[in-house]
Amino acid sequence: MNLDLTALAWKLAGTPLAAWANGLQAQFDARLATGHGDLPRWRRAVEALPDVPLAGYDIRDGVRLFTEADAQGTREALQGLIPWRKGPFEVFGVQVDTEWRSDWKWERVAPHLDLTGKRVLDVGCGNGYYMWRMLGAGAEAVVGVDPNWLFFCQFHAIKRYLPELPAWHLPFALEDLPARLEGFDTLFSMGVLYHRRSPIDHLLDLKDCLVRGGELVLETLVIEGDEQAALVPEDRYAQMRNVWFLPSVPALALWLRRAGFVEVRCVDVSLTSVEEQRSTEWMRYQSLPDFLDPQDRSRTVEGLPAPRRAVMLARKP
Repeated sequence: MNLDLTALAWKLAGTPLAAWANGLQAQFDARLATGHGDLPRWRRAVEALPDVPLAGYDIRDGVRLFTEADAQGTREALQGLIPWRKGPFEVFGVQVDTEWRSDWKWERVAPHLDLTGKRVLDVGCGNGYYMWRMLGAGAEAVVGVDPNWLFFCQFHAIKRYLPELPAWHLPFALEDLPARLEGFDTLFSMGVLYHRRSPIDHLLDLKDCLVRGGELVLETLVIEGDEQAALVPEDRYAQMRNVWFLPSVPALALWLRRAGFVEVRCVDVSLTSVEEQRSTEWMRYQSLPDFLDPQDRSRTVEGLPAPRRAVMLARKP
């Protein structure tokens, strides 16, 4: 499963991203050389997917692949890539019931966006579920970055059957991108900000990836409160050690303005339910129901406010 980035370089030729794209193959090859201990097993799982003709696909109302051929072995191959966290996916009749009902989040976000003809960057893209939905919403090209090799392989389980679609998953962190890239029309950062020790620096880095007038779509954990309210967990939040800052929506809007964004607005605030995030046969580890106080589901097991998520839109002037 070698990644040939020639098509991406051609796609970005003549754009502000051309020079970056031309160096991506060498950067990817260097990263692949360090790899991951489980990468050979995950690559074998992708390669074990059946070689069947694609009869059709749907990326507008979900992520579904269809075939009229016998697709025996699909379930076993996809189970070789467990745990599946973002989704759901349907592959040749196999329903991949992921930990997250990411389609619910997308349905909350999508009505506020116009991705038609846009070059999109998805930071912390996971297995690429949202990347396919972005293409389905009319994006011209979507690049996702996430250093997790399992997520990379899950993305390529779908990309295997959609090789011509302009979506590319790069196993990089945001820090691996050049400074002041300034080439994307729309940038998504969903579920990343609270993992950053310096949230303002993260917002500045995101802004540097956008063209002038480009739009940021930011989704993150929040708390209730005024513009000076932010929660800093003492140790863990919902059993996660790497959660640093949970601002209020007004505080988050202030942070975005301080980082230089304009037209800042909140388009959705939702409590995360145990129906939206839970364990399944495709993600067998603990999940949200295990992270909430069994006596009071409005609190985490640490006694902190239960997960509440906001979607903010902002523009680079």
